[in-house]
Amino acid sequence: MTTPAPGPAPTPVRVLVCDDHAVVRAGLLALLDSAPGIEVVGEAGTGEEALALAAKLAPDVVLMDLQLGEGIDGVETTRRLTTGPAPRPHVLVLTTYDTDADITRAIAAGATGYLLKAERPEELFAALRAAARGQTALSAPVAGRVMAGLRSPRPALTDRERDILAQLARGLGNREIARALFISEATVKTHLRRVYDKLGVDTRAGAVALAKEQRLLP
Repeated sequence: MTTPAPGPAPTPVRVLVCDDHAVVRAGLLALLDSAPGIEVVGEAGTGEEALALAAKLAPDVVLMDLQLGEGIDGVETTRRLTTGPAPRPHVLVLTTYDTDADITRAIAAGATGYLLKAERPEELFAALRAAARGQTALSAPVAGRVMAGLRSPRPALTDRERDILAQLARGLGNREIARALFISEATVKTHLRRVYDKLGVDTRAGAVALAKEQRLLP
């Protein structure tokens, strides 16, 4: 009885790492180098660099940080990667941020998965393989927040309400906000009531604090 010849080895998952901290990138590259079936094809320190390298190297997955210092952030980079010319890579977010606003923005931009940097290496490896197959990969805390948001979604702020909130964060009063946005003071008050209702707060300070926590401000 003859033993069948082994089949070809599976194609490794080609990964591009994007993080603005060189030390973090070095650690990720060393970690991923130890993972079977995963091949790091490049590293980027900015969103712009990630876009250029992705177009050149055609990775299966871009491992994306959210905060990238100067230039476009991880969310905008994700949006451009997932809506740009084919072949489009899958994007797996790897970050320390787990606020509702960050998660929502990343997923809306097209991220296939969202992982926290506190995860074990095995979870990261599994998430990269899942992302390469187009499957959703979420850290347990992130999945919990997503489910909670689906059960009781918070109404989204309009662009004008975000403008009002940004002026609040600058410490402007109603009259100053009206002048800055070229609207009436009565309109400012109307928008403020809607912002308070949507955020579930009663004060200007509460609105600003929650907006900062959920990264709703520009």
